[in-house]
Formats: sequence, C-alpha cells, structure tokens
Amino acid sequence: MITFNDFTLSNGLQVIHHFDASSRLCVLNVLYKVGSKNENPEKTGFAHLFEHLMFGGSKHVPDFDTVLQQIGGDNNAFTSNDFTNYYITVPSNNIETAFWIESDRMLALDFNQKSLDVQKSVVIEEFKERYLNQPYGDVWLQLLPLAYKNHPYQWPTIGKEISHIETATLEDVKDFFYSYYAPNNAVLILCGNISLEETKRLSEKWFGDIETRNVPAYNPVKEPVQLEKRTKHIYSDVPVDLLVMAFPICERVHADFYAIDLLTDILGSGKSSRLYSRLLKERNIFSEIDCYHSGDAEAGLLIIEGKLSLGITLEQAENEVWIVLNDLIKTGIDEQELIKVKNKTETNIRFNDIGVLNKAMKLAYASYYGNLDLVNTEADNYLLVTTNQIMMVAKSYLLPEHSNVLYYHSKNGAR
Repeated sequence: MITFNDFTLSNGLQVIHHFDASSRLCVLNVLYKVGSKNENPEKTGFAHLFEHLMFGGSKHVPDFDTVLQQIGGDNNAFTSNDFTNYYITVPSNNIETAFWIESDRMLALDFNQKSLDVQKSVVIEEFKERYLNQPYGDVWLQLLPLAYKNHPYQWPTIGKEISHIETATLEDVKDFFYSYYAPNNAVLILCGNISLEETKRLSEKWFGDIETRNVPAYNPVKEPVQLEKRTKHIYSDVPVDLLVMAFPICERVHADFYAIDLLTDILGSGKSSRLYSRLLKERNIFSEIDCYHSGDAEAGLLIIEGKLSLGITLEQAENEVWIVLNDLIKTGIDEQELIKVKNKTETNIRFNDIGVLNKAMKLAYASYYGNLDLVNTEADNYLLVTTNQIMMVAKSYLLPEHSNVLYYHSKNGAR
C-alpha cells in the first residue's frame, strides 16, 4: 500500500507526497505533460531535444551534475510519446538542493546558442547511431507511419527526421519551453524520508513564485478504425529477415488494457510463452521472437516481432504466427496459464513498490492518467482478469484487417 497526499499550489503545480521512514533517501520527480505527441509535425523531436537541453544548466545552476555529486545525489530523465520525466535522488537531509535545482530550470533555463548546438549534435548523433546505423534501427521510423495515419504517435520520440533537429533555432526551443515547461503543466512528486509539512514548505518556497504559463490545448486526434491490412517491405544490410506485426489497441485507462497486457505475456514473455515455445523451440521458425505493447497513454500498439531462422521465408513466418494467434482466439487459454502470468505480473508490481524512485514514478504516471488510486489498485485489476476476457480481447484486437506488417528483408541473402 502506497500512502500519499496531494495538493496544488496557486500557480497550478500539483504536488504529491509519499513518506517512507525506512529510507534514508528522497526522490524529487517532476513530470511535464509534454511528449512527442505534442510536437508540431514539421518540428518533431523537440520533446526529446529538451530532455537534453534541461541538463545544460540554468541561470543559477550552470552544472547540475557537479552540484548533485557533491551531496551524494544523482539524476536522470526520459521522454515518451506522452510526457517527459525528470528525477533526482539525494540523501534526505539534502533534499532542498534538489528543490533548488529543479525549480531553477523550470523558472530560468539557460538558453544560449552554444548549449543548443552541443545538444543538437548529441541528439543527431543518437539519431544516427540508434536509428540509422544500427541493424533494424529504423524499424520504428518505418512501422509507426504505417500504423498511424492521423495520430501524432506516427513518429518516434527521436523525431521524424534529422533535419527537424538540425534546423531547430534558439527561438524554436524558447517557444517550446515557455509553452510546455510550466508549473501548471507539471506534477511534482516527493517520495522518501521527508514529512508532508516540509514538502509543503519547500514546494511553496521554491516553486510557488513561478508564474503560470499559457499551455497550448492538446486536442487528441482519433485514429480511424483500421479496416484493411497494411504492409511494407524494407530491404537492408541486416543479418537475417525480421517480421514485425502491429495491431492497434485501446488507451492505457481502458478496461481492456489489463487483459491485453496479460495477453502479451501469454504470447511472448518467456520461454514458456506460446509464440516462443511453438515457433522457436518446437518448429524453429524464429531464432528470436517477442510480443509486447507500446505502453502509450492513448490508443497504442500490440507488437509481435521476430528474427527468422535460416531457410524460413517471411510469408511462412507470418502464417505460423497466425496459426498460434487463431488457436488462442478459437480455444482460449486454461486457468493455470493465466494464473502463471498473473503471478508474475503481481510479483513485479509488488517488487517495484519497494524502492522510493519506483514509487515516485508510479505516482507520477498515475497522476498523468488522472487516477492516483491506480498506484494501489493496478495489481487487483490484473488479478480480476478472466480467461474469457483474454479470449475476447484476442478476438477483438488480433484481426488480419487490423494488422500492420513490416517485412524486413536481409539483402545479403543469408537464408
């Protein structure tokens, strides 16, 4: 059970507090409600670029890392389609330093051409290294525009193309910052050995004077129901052929989500999962295979991807996947199979509830989804899923006319 209190400052900053007397650490986590989906389609990759820029120093703290290292702390961040999350872990007696640092970069990030040029160079190099120069690295660049025709999930967090980062100006990033990096567009989480009273005092002291900003309204774009199979063939210098199949699924807070999450485990998590046991161990169709979902707040994707064994064609591999899927759709699963994945899921949830950083992030996500009680009810939501629900979501979502299939061909003819 994660106990918490929440309150909101006059400038709109939501603050969530969890006291943990057993820890000598304290985490200050700030989630900004801006991700790649909030970007201009002609200027993508800005949310991720900003993750880097936020470590370039602020007006009163030119070097965050050095300050934190001196007090035994560390920090990091990540960007998703939906939000950007920053976190600092410090000994509890040094928590005010974290307040100082995080509030200063919300208030007065140091915008200068040198910092922008450095971070643009870092992001461009990351784009090349992870997405262009790595085998299969461009899978998301190819798959997302196939699966999404209207929704801004159609590009990855790195952006659509390098040119969007290369041409980013100082004025562009200033506009982005003052549009989204605002107290009324953020959630502040304090988790660890800090009292509620001290949390209120420090939150007001360090964040209370930051002015509310005009945050652009986000109007979700509904992706139309997909009515026919979409395919794309890619030819590249990769070791073996790769098959990627993506199916649109519901949003994160939909009632079907928990069954879909367990379904991905049944299909592709671990050596006893259906796709692994039948298509890798028994039939040697794939040398690697996995099933997972994108984890997005809005309607995401269930993805099956696998590297083919030598001598197997992409058409064969896809047909074999459909045999496994159709078997599950027609006959369902037995209770023991479901209990096994439920137990694994509950164990992971309970284990993640131990550390203060995990609890801080969990509270941040629950706040973003609009229901703080999720931090304590999610395990029960998984345990309530029935075998019939698993079969129903498989029937509803795993349909040929809903599939987006990427055939990634090896040009070197390794087969």
